[in-house]
Amino acid sequence: MVMPQSDDYPALCDALLDTIGRIAARHWCPATGGNFSARIDDQLRLITRSGRDKTRLSRADLMLCDARGKALNPADKPSDETALHARLYQLDSRIGAVLHTHSSTATVLSRLSHGSSLSIHGFEMQKAIHGQTSHLDALDVPIFDNTQDIDALAERVAERWPADATVVPALLVRGHGLYAWGRDLNEAYRHVEGLEFLFECVWQERLATRDLS
Repeated sequence: MVMPQSDDYPALCDALLDTIGRIAARHWCPATGGNFSARIDDQLRLITRSGRDKTRLSRADLMLCDARGKALNPADKPSDETALHARLYQLDSRIGAVLHTHSSTATVLSRLSHGSSLSIHGFEMQKAIHGQTSHLDALDVPIFDNTQDIDALAERVAERWPADATVVPALLVRGHGLYAWGRDLNEAYRHVEGLEFLFECVWQERLATRDLS
């Protein structure tokens, strides 16, 4: 791995690995699924390599990309969704980490929600999400149709990005999973954990009322 000349770099590697380990322990990225990244500076991103078991990662399973998502070392293979990570960092310079999970609840809800977003309201846990101040707020998580053309998906995300930057720090890819981000790894993880709880609540509520649409 090319090593950035920064005293903070080893600590960032360890913090990203710790965050991924916590997510893997919750079974939110099975079967080598998911990909995770952190901003190093304006030009460099730290991201997981493709096809790695997230329950047993080491620093050797991380790699460096430039701001466009291109591997610094041509022999490295980043996660397939690196282009979407790169686009999110470009859309908001405040984003410090992007976490992509594959939980069963998020994946199923995204398939059952036929509109362009999943609307969540009435739950106290909404306040775990940056910008939400009350259970009375509307938390509308955007949903995008799945595609193997990640560049095209990234551009669709950019097209729907609000001009005033008042964006929910997450999106769902239909039948695929959740992307959540934050100003740092701690906030990004809080968003993943809060949203996964909210998705489970919505799912259980729909089961209880037999409203699966």
